[in-house]
Amino acid sequence: MSLTAAPPTSLPRTLARWLLGSVLVLTGVAHLTFAREEFQAQVPDWFPGDADWVVLISGAVEIGLGAALIAWARGRVTVGFVVAAFFVAIFPGNINQYVEGIDAFGLDTDGKRLTRLFFQPVLIVWALWSTGAWRDRPRR
Repeated sequence: MSLTAAPPTSLPRTLARWLLGSVLVLTGVAHLTFAREEFQAQVPDWFPGDADWVVLISGAVEIGLGAALIAWARGRVTVGFVVAAFFVAIFPGNINQYVEGIDAFGLDTDGKRLTRLFFQPVLIVWALWSTGAWRDRPRR
């Protein structure tokens, strides 16, 4: 089966996909505007490049991924896998926030920062489930 020929998803999956897309767009806008400094604090010191550029680029990527989740139903399987990979790619920033004890986004205790780490797999599953990516992936 072609990735663009996947059968449509159910209404709950579609609503979940739109919600995740909306959250990504809002978060991307936050990267570029009002929460820019807090996102900069999450960029690990070992990560190459200027933290501000990392935040700006990741914000733009989030806006694009969110828009794709909302608007690109035919490519939802591909988008689902890309969004899941994005959540994996940004996980080191969340780990860095916990390890370094960085206060941002109301996460001002080690317990809160640790709890947040357990939500990253939820986001990955949400991306795969809401798009039907795992269900509709091409099989050999």
